[in-house]
Order: sequence, then structure tokens, then C-alpha cells
Amino acid sequence: MDYNATTPLEPEVIQAVTQAMKEAWGNPSSPYPAGRKAKEIINAARESLAKMIGGKPQDIIFTSGGTESNNLVIHSMVKHFHENQTSKGDMVERHDPVEGAKPHFITCTVEHDSIRLPLEHLVEEQVAEVTFVPVSRVSGRAEVDDILAAVRPTTRLVTIMLANNETGIIMPIPEISQCVKTQNQKRAATGLPPILMHTDAAQALGKRRVDVEDLGVDFLTIVGHKFYGPRIGALYVRGLGDLTPLHPMLFGGGQEWNFRPGTENTPMIAGLGKAAELVTQNCEVYEAHMRDIRDYLEERLEAEFDERIHLNSQFPGAERLPNTCNFSIRGPQLQGRLVLTQCRTLMASVGAACHSDHGDRPSPVLLSCGIPFDVARNALRLSVGRSTTRAEVDLIVQDLKEAVARLEDRA
Repeated sequence: MDYNATTPLEPEVIQAVTQAMKEAWGNPSSPYPAGRKAKEIINAARESLAKMIGGKPQDIIFTSGGTESNNLVIHSMVKHFHENQTSKGDMVERHDPVEGAKPHFITCTVEHDSIRLPLEHLVEEQVAEVTFVPVSRVSGRAEVDDILAAVRPTTRLVTIMLANNETGIIMPIPEISQCVKTQNQKRAATGLPPILMHTDAAQALGKRRVDVEDLGVDFLTIVGHKFYGPRIGALYVRGLGDLTPLHPMLFGGGQEWNFRPGTENTPMIAGLGKAAELVTQNCEVYEAHMRDIRDYLEERLEAEFDERIHLNSQFPGAERLPNTCNFSIRGPQLQGRLVLTQCRTLMASVGAACHSDHGDRPSPVLLSCGIPFDVARNALRLSVGRSTTRAEVDLIVQDLKEAVARLEDRA
């Protein structure tokens, strides 16, 4: 029950990876048949990813994963800011930021560490300024008005995740993008450069339809292991290098149009392409199944634990992922980690998998959303997958019941 942490490879994905290992071992930059075969597989995967998100193949860059994709966007914006400042020289327009200004980023308080930590690092190094906009304690979302209130003349990027990995809350990315676009029209009239829009779509892909045109974003992060693909990723860049600037963090052999050099990992790219193809074909089926199982899970939890259950991911008026259930069982001895240690069947987490070493501290995400400290401390995040069954839900609810009884008996 921890599919938000990672997912297994689909059999078709394993087959695509294995086949590429056997048949496409050549260097994709080589002109002979083995190299051309590898290049064909890479191009086909690029097309599959583009189709999954409603973009163009030439706007897709393969990366090692979501962390690299997110860092690539952030560091690109810093470089682009300073490149523009330098290129203006003494011809600084009266509305442009003053000399020595730093690029400004806007994000929210519930972002993944691969967004939060690079931004905090840039602030520590005095390279950039960042506004962490609090999410609403009513909706659990980053609200449009709060994002717009944080805009400055030096703002260059708004980066807000599409769906939160702990609560499953869907952020209003289309509305934010539209308002940023309106802001950019006003900025253009005063000589200010546009604000670009990025969303980390790691948790949303494979669970709901994701379309870059509907979202209105300039950058979108893709993470394969969240939708039954390999542990690599990709980055969508609208009008790569033309409409939207991108600056490489690595320099080498010129692969991926010089934006992400290094000999391509053909087998993993083949698997990523197949995983994307499956999402394009079956997303509605996946979504409907996961929603049914998640709703059944919450019904069973409420039936078993009654008023002791607090559903941490249900916020009025907010949409959430179809597979995610974050809840707490009230009780002084029922901290989430303690409950999990007593479970004999359930495999789940208390929050983000990358925070598994944080001890009994409540999730900062839940606290940011207004969940009380003693409730957040007891939180468990269950996330169902494509093959999760109602019988498995019955099994883990019984497991939870027995775990709770053991802890309370011991107390």
C-alpha cells in the first residue's frame, strides 16, 4: 500500500527493457545498424512520452529522474537570469531589476525535497531569493491569489507540484498558469521578462490524465518509477531552446541536443517509453480502479475505527489523486511508525519515502495543511496501485485493527 513511493515494472516494460538490452546495445550516436537501432528506440520512446502528456517529441529531454529534471529547471533559471543581466550591459531598461539583483522563485511549502532543497541551497549561497507560499489550511492547495501576491519584478519561475505525494491534493496549475500568463502580458508592457511555469508531475502521471496544453506550463517533470516504469525520468520544455530557455548542468558529447549530454541509457529509455504508452492507452481504467479501491479502503477504515479515524487528505472543494489515503487513528500510543511496526501484513509509510529517517516528527506537509500536531504524528499514508484488490484492503484493515489493539493493550 505504498505505490506513491514507487511502483513495480509492468511485464511489458520488463520485456521492452530486456529486448533493448539484447538488440539495441549499440551506441545511439553511431552510424552503423546497432547504433541506428538504439536511436530508433530512443526516438520512439520520446514520441510515447510526448503523446502521454500532449506535447511534442522535440520538447522531451531524457534525464536520470525527477531530481535531475527539477534541478535542471531551477539552475537553468538562475543561469538565464544572469545571462540576461550581463547581456544588457549598460542598456538596462528603467523597469528592469537593479544591478546585483537575484532571480526570484515562487514555490509552496509542501513541495518535494528535489524542489525545496535546491532552492534553499541557492538562498544559503546568496544566489537567489525564494518565496515559499503556504498552502491553504482550508483546501490543502497553493492558492492562485497567494502565488500572485508573491510576484516581484525579479521573479523568473513559479514551480508548484501537480499533485502532493502525501495528501494526494491536486494543485490548481491551470489557473495559476493562466494568471501568470496575464501577469506576463503586463510585464512585457513595462519591459520585464516573463515568468515561467514549472510543475513536478511525478505523482499525477499514470493516475489521471496530464496534458501540458491544459496545464499551460513551460516545464513538466516526468518520473518513470511512479507509473510502473524504470527509475529514470524526463523533462518537458515547451519550445525547447526557442520559446523556453534551458541551460545544461552537464557538458559532454552533445546528446539530447546538448541540453543533457551523456550516452543514452537505451534499455531504460525503452522501458520508460513502454510505460508511457500503457498510460496513454489505459489511464482511465487505471484511475477508475484505484479510485474504487481507495474509496473502499476509506469506507472500511471509518467502519472499523469510527470517530477515531481522521482522514488527513480530505479537504473541502479540493480534488485529490484517486489512489491516495492519508489518515490518522487517534490515540496517544498510536504514532504512525509504532502502528506500522506492529503490522504483520501492511507495508506502507507515514509520509514521503525520502523522509523515512525523520523519526516520530510529524510530517511538515500535514502540519502545513493545518493538521493538528497530535493527529499528524499518528498519520499513515496508504496509496493503492493498479492491481490492489478489495480483499487486500480487508486484510490490511484487520491488520491495522490488531496492531492498534496490541499497542493499546501494552500501554
